[in-house]
Order: sequence, then C-alpha cells, then structure tokens
Amino acid sequence: MARTRSTKNDSAGTKGETSSKSSVSKYSLSAKNEKPPTVFILPKRATQDARIVNLPNPRNAKPSRYLVCPTTGIYEFTKISAPKSMPRSWLIESNDVEDTPDASKTNNSHGQVASSADLYVATTIDPLFFVLPALIHADSSRKADEKRRLFMTIYDHLDKLETEESHMSEILRWEGTRSLLESRMAAVCDTTDGGSDLMYRLNENKLFAVILNKARKMCEGGLAPSMEEKFVTKALEAPVQMSSQRFSDSTQAKSVTEKGLESGVSTPQTESTDSQSTTATSQSDLLADSQASTAATSLMEDEDEGLRAVKVSDDIVHLQRLRTAFSFISSRYLTSSLATQLSTSLADQTTSGIDFAPLDTYHTELAKLRSEAAASRAIGDYTRKRGLDAEEEEARAEKKRKLEEEKKKKASESRATKELKKVNTAGMMKLSAFFKKK
Repeated sequence: MARTRSTKNDSAGTKGETSSKSSVSKYSLSAKNEKPPTVFILPKRATQDARIVNLPNPRNAKPSRYLVCPTTGIYEFTKISAPKSMPRSWLIESNDVEDTPDASKTNNSHGQVASSADLYVATTIDPLFFVLPALIHADSSRKADEKRRLFMTIYDHLDKLETEESHMSEILRWEGTRSLLESRMAAVCDTTDGGSDLMYRLNENKLFAVILNKARKMCEGGLAPSMEEKFVTKALEAPVQMSSQRFSDSTQAKSVTEKGLESGVSTPQTESTDSQSTTATSQSDLLADSQASTAATSLMEDEDEGLRAVKVSDDIVHLQRLRTAFSFISSRYLTSSLATQLSTSLADQTTSGIDFAPLDTYHTELAKLRSEAAASRAIGDYTRKRGLDAEEEEARAEKKRKLEEEKKKKASESRATKELKKVNTAGMMKLSAFFKKK
C-alpha cells in the first residue's frame, strides 16, 4: 500500500515539472522603454551637418524644435497624428552591420515598437519669420518706434531673441545660415554700410510686399483641399432655401393657374349650341396650352435667376482665396500686432493695389440672405412644432380618457369581484371544463 502511494506521488511530481517547463516562453520580451523613439521624415537635400535645434516660435516666441541645415536652410516640423478612434503604432527595425575577424560582415536586426503613431514631417520655412520679432517691437510707444528706426547690425537685432533655451547664437556661427538670414533681412529692410558689418532697418512697405507675394504664390499653387472647402467654398456659399422657395412659389402659381383654367373649361353648355361649345372648348384648350407654356417659361426663368443668385464670379472667388492665404500666413508666422497691421494695409486699396469692395459687398448681401433663410427656417420649425404639439395634446387627451374609463369601471365593481381577482387561479380548471359533452 505504501508503495502504491509512493508511485502516485512520484507521478504527480513528474506532471508538475512537465507543466512548469511547458509554461516557460521561448521568447523573452525587453522592458518597455519610457522614452519611445520618435519618427521623423527629413528632406533628402539636408546634409549631414543638419541639426535639430530650439528656436523661438515666430508667432508666440515659445521655444520650438526646428531642423537647421547650413547649406539648404531651416525646416519646421509638422505633426501628423493618427485618429483617436483608430489607434496605431510603429514597428521600427534597425540593421547594424558589424565586421567579423574573417573580414565578413553580418547584419544584426533590432526591432522596437513605438506605442504612439505620431509622425513629424520637415517642411521648408522662410528664415525671415525668425528675424521679424527682432525687427518689430511689441511696444507701440513713440520711444520704441524711434528705437526701431535705428540702423543696427544683424547681431544687435538677434540679441533680442536670445534666451537660455534658444540656439540662435550657435546657428549664427554657421556661415551658410548667417548669410541666409542676412539675405532675408535685406529683402524687408533698408540697409547701410556700417564699416565692417552691414546695418539694417525695417521697411514696412517692403515687408507687406513680401507677405503679399507669398499669399499670391500660395493661391497659384492652390490651397489645401480642407482650407479651400472651409474658407472659400463654404464661406461664399449662398443658402439654397432662397432658390427653392422661389421654385415653390412658381409651382404654386402654376397650380393656381391650372385650377382656374379647369374651372373655365367646365362651364355648362346647352344642347342647342353643341357646335359653339365645341369651338369654345378647342379655344380654351389652346388658351390653356399657351398659358401653361407661359407658366413653364416663367418657372424656368425663376430657376435661372435662382441659379444666378447662387453662382459666384471667379473674381470674387480669387479675392476670397487671396484674403484666406494672407490671413493664414499672418496668423501662423507673424505676431498678433504685426498681423493686425498688415491686415489693415491689405484692406487699404492705395497700399495693396487690390480692390476688395466686390468681395465685401457680396459678403454683406450673403449675410442678409442667410439671416432671411434663418428666419424662414425658424418660422417653419415653429409651425412644425405647433403641429407636433397638437398631436401630443390629442394623444394626451386620449390617454386621459382611457384612464378615466378604467377608474369608472373599477369603481363600479363589487367587493366580491375585487376579492376574486386577488385569488391565485394557477393550476385550477376553468368553470367551462365541467360543462363539456361526455
């Protein structure tokens, strides 16, 4: 008996060892990296000397990361994120080539998983936007304005942007980057020879011409589809209800005309004037056809007028697209005070040379049409709501009537009937079962 127990214990121990061995995984996973890698797409023309540095953002002066190449220029990073409803991740593989003692090369592949699918794309940015905050003072006082009018070297201007987190002084040591910044400053500044260095002073007219030229090139290349749809197409879209209302009015007038003609044809005639009635009927048919064709022609004319009211001319679309491009550049790359100043210059025809009066007139008429359409929709919603309220009142009255009938029925019942309703009749035979035929 003891031997049998010993055998059972040995077999149980063997099974436990086997299950523990089978539960061990063949692959070992590395610990999660607290700082996962970030995916960047860099331009091919950027050289090996390119570096990612911190520079003040042209719009809000906050330190941001940019790619600076001494040869090709400065690039900004645009973040592309996956939608939150569809999470994504990156599987990154890197190949390391190592030399073995026998002069052969081996590839060692290493893989990583980035839980965030964010992607950063480097695109070109004009270096002019980085020097504009130094050329423009936020203070609009007279002393600051006089100080801004002084000629200063590039180092004196850019010293105002120097902070502990900025690498502006480091990139100025690169000959190619410094030459690029100087050339862009010369495009918007008046220059004078200061001996060893060239000195610069901002010219607002040159600056406005440069920004306007950028907006025109942006329009020629075409706006982004989302920007074109939101700020151009929908911004100039007239309410459809105005043309549809005109269509319904014309249809109603046509129906009224047809009813009038039908009532005129159905005039009773005597038996003695059959030939005259036949002639009158044929004439009335011709008159009905002519009036019906006239009504159809007026309907088509009304439809054409409605279409002409909705259609926008190409000149107005071009003006809207130009204003959108100019506003985008100003709101993204310029300070708020400078953007306001340039927007005022754009609205001035003598400064910009562009007449935005047709666009402004169209927007005024469009606002009026939209207010009328909103008022008509409000009236329709009110009428429909009144109809729904009437239906709800009828349903409520019907429900109340049924409840009152049930209350009267219960009040007329005797006490014995009420007590019988409380009796549990489950499993009992019905009274009709005792009167069945045998």
